[in-house]
Amino acid sequence: MIKVGIVGGTGYTGVELLRLLSQHPDAELTMITSRKEAGTPVADLYPSLRGFVDLAFSDTATADLTRCDVVFYATPHGVAMADAPRMTAAGVRIIDLAADFRLQDPALFERWYKLPHTCPDLLAEAAYGLPELNRDAIAKARIVANPGCYPTTMQLGFAPLLKGGFVDAAHLIADCKSGVSGAGRKADLGIAFSESSDNFKAYGVTGHRHHPETVERLRGLSADPVGLIFTPHLVPMIRGMHSTLYARLKPAALGLDVQALYESAYRDEPFVDVMPPGAHPDTRSTRASNVLRIAVHRPDGPDGDTVVLLVVQDNLVKGASGQAVQCMNLMFGLAETTGLRQVPVLP
Repeated sequence: MIKVGIVGGTGYTGVELLRLLSQHPDAELTMITSRKEAGTPVADLYPSLRGFVDLAFSDTATADLTRCDVVFYATPHGVAMADAPRMTAAGVRIIDLAADFRLQDPALFERWYKLPHTCPDLLAEAAYGLPELNRDAIAKARIVANPGCYPTTMQLGFAPLLKGGFVDAAHLIADCKSGVSGAGRKADLGIAFSESSDNFKAYGVTGHRHHPETVERLRGLSADPVGLIFTPHLVPMIRGMHSTLYARLKPAALGLDVQALYESAYRDEPFVDVMPPGAHPDTRSTRASNVLRIAVHRPDGPDGDTVVLLVVQDNLVKGASGQAVQCMNLMFGLAETTGLRQVPVLP
């Protein structure tokens, strides 16, 4: 059994980790920490876990996480990198759901997250945790940087076109929408019910921290320079993410069968579902599951030069905690789907 620890288990990604790992056949929940809730039984804070998780929260300051084989950090930015030297020296593997190890350039990290990077030597060895594009590196890693939710949809959406050099990589557009849970479990007026319900708005238009992460990774897929316009939006739902992606085919690629390209690219991927031609996947078709669905469109027909990709996922599962468990499975030599075959919840 893999002995699992979770740091920061009181937020939405933390409780998703608990939900998934409590039913994982090869994981033993060993420790979960919280500064504010130390001593409180997990099931008292989250009654949905009653009968599934018997642990109480441990104090983050005194918990001996070195007893674990792997520790998930569902924490604010900066926590995982502070612990990483001590934990890796003790042989503990780390999966960070924050941004500490996502950007390979420490200066770029400091610019966007307003924190100096405290262990750039470990940053250099961290694997980016998007299994469909980085499987081998994840399997060998001591530290995995779990991708952001928006970047997951954009990378898996654009990847087949960029890898083949079929599109104008300098002018990619991503129009993305997320449910309110993507902002985390906190008291914030902007995500209060009366503010976000029956409302719809864009944010981060002049700059969002997921933009440099996405561009850095897309550049690794493309032989051409990459330019991306990325606009996130907040929609009045709890879970779910819908990204509409636009790319223009190069003249030499106008005859490309884009549907066949995507079906071939993801044929063997258990958590990427390429929909039939003409499909319009909705966010509820992925709710509470680790599945990401992609639909391919050519608005002007097979001779048109614009490809429109519709990508949906649950922002808390494939966009966060489910993907983290997928990475854990790879790191410990398990089948990638272990503990992650939950059917989406409907309605």
